Amino acid sequence: MTRLYNNILNAIKEGRKQLAVLIDPDKMPVNSIEPFVNKVNQSMATHIFLGGSELQNNTTDTLAKAIKNYTDSPLILFPGDENQLTNNADGLLFLSLISGRNPDYLIGKHIKAIPKLNTMNLEVIPTGYILIENGIETAVERISKTKPMLRKNTELISHTAKAGEYLGMKLMYLEAGSGATHPVDSEIISAVKSQIKIPLIVGGGIRSKTDLDKAYEAGADLVVIGTAFEKDETFFNQIINSF
Repeated sequence: MTRLYNNILNAIKEGRKQLAVLIDPDKMPVNSIEPFVNKVNQSMATHIFLGGSELQNNTTDTLAKAIKNYTDSPLILFPGDENQLTNNADGLLFLSLISGRNPDYLIGKHIKAIPKLNTMNLEVIPTGYILIENGIETAVERISKTKPMLRKNTELISHTAKAGEYLGMKLMYLEAGSGATHPVDSEIISAVKSQIKIPLIVGGGIRSKTDLDKAYEAGADLVVIGTAFEKDETFFNQIINSF
């Protein structure tokens, strides 16, 4: 089952930009799903990601059901751990935090997820996850107890991405982190893109159409924005039907 992944590849081949809106279950009440997803449907978003690094109340399953009621866009899980898995989504980014050296986030939690995944019908996409420092401590750093890669180490970042590709990753994800003070640098995106042949996802710190365009121009195949765009009408208006 590779429909979601093949659709990403086809969009790249056809030169179509792809945009995912990330919904954090901790920040999205169930009663806000309908108006929010309707807004996403009006935008240029092609995917919805669902998940977070730390959940106070695990409402992933409930939110996934609600989201699917209001959109035909692919819903892909972006989980912090196995407790965020639900069969009410279309797919799963099976994230391995290859920028860090904590075995739990390289493969440990993945093994714990298998009993659940064996009962589900999700399209599982192996994804290399690289956290880039951005000036503040992110939830990923705090929960995973790993340090992000330094922005100045562009060569090391790009070599890490290439190693992930050689290990069999199907997607590579460069992440500045939730609440990042600025997005991943264009130079880093370009360096990684020149090294790998698999699709490149970039997220974190993107708060304007200018940030979005810079990421695409540098080589991102799919860009991820947070729910902050809902509160910024200017940004939202800029990404309505702008492809």
